[in-house]
Amino acid sequence: MNIKNIKKKIYIKTWGCQMNEHDSSIIKNILMRKKEYILTNNPENSDIFILNTCSIREKAQEKLFHQLGRWKKIKTKKPNIIIAVGGCVATQEGKRIYQRAKFINIIFGPQTIHKLPELLKQAYKNKKIIIDINTKSLQKFKNSINTKIDKKFTSFVSIMEGCNKYCSFCIVPYTRGKEVHRNNYEIISEIKKLTKIGVKEIILLGQNVNAYNVYDNVYQKKYNFSDLLYEISEIPKIHRIRYITSHPMEFNDNLIEAYKNIPQLTNFLHLPLQSGSNRILKLMKRGYTIEQYEEIIRKLKNIRPKINISSDFIIGFPGETKEDFQKTLNIISKINFDTSYSFIYSKRPGTRAAKLIDNTPIEEKKKRLAILQKKIIQQSFQWRRRMLGTVQSIIVEGVAGNNIQELRGRTENNRIVHFEGHPKLIGKFIQLKIIDINYKTYLKGTII
Repeated sequence: MNIKNIKKKIYIKTWGCQMNEHDSSIIKNILMRKKEYILTNNPENSDIFILNTCSIREKAQEKLFHQLGRWKKIKTKKPNIIIAVGGCVATQEGKRIYQRAKFINIIFGPQTIHKLPELLKQAYKNKKIIIDINTKSLQKFKNSINTKIDKKFTSFVSIMEGCNKYCSFCIVPYTRGKEVHRNNYEIISEIKKLTKIGVKEIILLGQNVNAYNVYDNVYQKKYNFSDLLYEISEIPKIHRIRYITSHPMEFNDNLIEAYKNIPQLTNFLHLPLQSGSNRILKLMKRGYTIEQYEEIIRKLKNIRPKINISSDFIIGFPGETKEDFQKTLNIISKINFDTSYSFIYSKRPGTRAAKLIDNTPIEEKKKRLAILQKKIIQQSFQWRRRMLGTVQSIIVEGVAGNNIQELRGRTENNRIVHFEGHPKLIGKFIQLKIIDINYKTYLKGTII
């Protein structure tokens, strides 16, 4: 056998948000276009390790080095293995990663993903560390689809990169850079291509997705996020439109009005609040008040009374008092949030908040987090209870477990439902009656 024709096995590990997950899918698509690579789920049998990392949480670096330590043991046995580290931690730490792990070969950033095939070729020729993290480009999105990999029914579509908000706690503007917006015609073209492989539900991605704003060169006018939503809604095979993550500062009346006119927009919105205290929001540099956030939700619920609202909360931000925390609990009750992502404040080097004095003991922060999460769980159960006995439209996503006769689907308000059905239903929209809600991660339904 010709050794040159043997495909190199690639193992990809991903940590982080939906942006990281989507970046990893783009990496797969880019590399699978090359005939010399094949994906594997077995790290022990790999020739190339790719770690796509997130730096949002504290100690992300230590988690990275623990993983690299495990891979070092494999590389000791197989010295020709190539190890590539990418994502936000790679951008944040740069050469410092190599200084602690001199056995790695490549460090790449979120916007240099499209260079990976060339970087891998360089790594095999040149044993020196290759660092490419500073390119500001949307080139990777030209390779975001590979119709040969698999058929899917829901797909992420990135419409922008980076963030201009510079919230005092957030590292994203420093790791993914300032906002760069994709051309609207390119986005629409990608979605139309996705419909050809069966995609029926689109999830638009961006750090502040509703800040999307470009200039339409054809019609010589500004083109914003609500314009994009209207145009996507005109694509016949797209039945659902979701998006993450939005920012209250960009949630204007045009976007709210779109919920009246675009039935494909689902009855679920994730809109991060972070705190119920205006004083803390000001320290966070969020740019809005609680009253402004409430007004957005009030207008939305006037149009969509049954819309479910999800949010993010940071607990124990520097200077947060018991009174501030109580205000957060009060707004959670008032808005009646369905679900949330809630975390104890994580100090990130280089951010403005890192300079703030933090006197709250960690045990107090943990206590507050537990109280908040218990409250959200209770409210989430009440939302589930309202669904008992109702008929829900779901898109069937796949098999629920080992039993191929048990399938899973997703409701419009983002609930997973398990039900008995034939695998031929996968990818279709069907009507289910909700018959059981007493599960933590899913509901039970039966086909109408």
